[in-house]
Amino acid sequence: MISDLIGQQALKVFPEMVAFRRDLHRNPEISYKEFRTTERIIAELAALGYEIHRPLQTGCVAVLRGDAGGKGVLALRADIDALPMDEEGEHKQEFISQVPGAAHCCGHDLHTANLLGTAHILASLKAYVAGTVVLVFQPGEEKPPGGARLLMETGLLQKLGVQAIYGLHAYPYAGVGEIALIKGPMMARPDEFELTVHGKGGHAAIPQKTVDPVVIAAQIVTVLQSIVSRNVNPLDAAVVTVGKIAGGSVCNVIPDEVAMLGTIRSFSQALSTQISARIEGMARGIAEAAGATISYRYISGYPAVVNTDWAVDALKQTADGIPGVSVVTLPEPLMAGEDFSFYLQEFPGAYFYLGTGSNEAESNSWNWHHPRFNVDEKAMLTGMSVLAELVLKTKATPHPPIDDV
Repeated sequence: MISDLIGQQALKVFPEMVAFRRDLHRNPEISYKEFRTTERIIAELAALGYEIHRPLQTGCVAVLRGDAGGKGVLALRADIDALPMDEEGEHKQEFISQVPGAAHCCGHDLHTANLLGTAHILASLKAYVAGTVVLVFQPGEEKPPGGARLLMETGLLQKLGVQAIYGLHAYPYAGVGEIALIKGPMMARPDEFELTVHGKGGHAAIPQKTVDPVVIAAQIVTVLQSIVSRNVNPLDAAVVTVGKIAGGSVCNVIPDEVAMLGTIRSFSQALSTQISARIEGMARGIAEAAGATISYRYISGYPAVVNTDWAVDALKQTADGIPGVSVVTLPEPLMAGEDFSFYLQEFPGAYFYLGTGSNEAESNSWNWHHPRFNVDEKAMLTGMSVLAELVLKTKATPHPPIDDV
């Protein structure tokens, strides 16, 4: 059976992909600066005989045309950028980031190595590949406007005739051997806002001569928490969070202004726009009542990730046939965001979570974007097998058949 061949190839390439992932982890590059990462990926793909495209400054798209006939075009995607943060963790001293202000604390290094390992498997089993496989190594997922949007705007994937697309994300809340799926909405819109309160500074001991923006900002932060509970339909999911607030420099001086940054999470542009208008209106009213003014800016983020039902079914049927792999249905969408949504606006497809947690090591249970985030690398044995088997057992057309080769 093809599953046995895929499993053998996954085990064969696994040590090399662990080394590749750790090299990326030691040498992370932030969004749109992934030059070394790109060159390393391209060198591996070229050696495997892939056709390479460079539509953007960083990242690449690789094409493999199978030997088993067929006209389907299936795309698989991995994001390659790191976060602009410092890393912690004695548990990974062997490969901890050597670059100040950059760290793979979201799992993109695993995503990249996993897709590269899949590329190895598919190249070795090219005789069984029907149609065309398009591998997308995408830059800039962590930073708007999003590498997926920029890539889609080049028209390359459309020109290559992509008919469906799949991607995955490291998931510390599930163990190795598990993948988590959900039909329909899976991840929210990660919109942002910038809000600054402009007051009148002065001596902290003479507050009556000032318009204190710190007190006003504190009131605004508190009142904003009522927007979701009192302005949004209880049946709609939404989040308003102020994640950063900054103002002043010493204890005895009232500053002229206080700035804050926040995020709005929802599953529709209309709701996000409604919430943004409410944030601005409430903040302006509070500030003006206290003699201050505000400046406000809303930054539209990525669309919501909405999976195609039949693509989720194809993933589930594929994974169910792989020994040692189990499928978990997510009970509800997550309010995190992902620019994979730009692909799903044009192509059918599905995004899923790859279990990277481990009962053997507490270090693999940290949340995304935590400075101690880590993954159980054995998850790649699952991820490579699922993606390779998906290619070899399905066709990139609606309601794809799942048949043994």
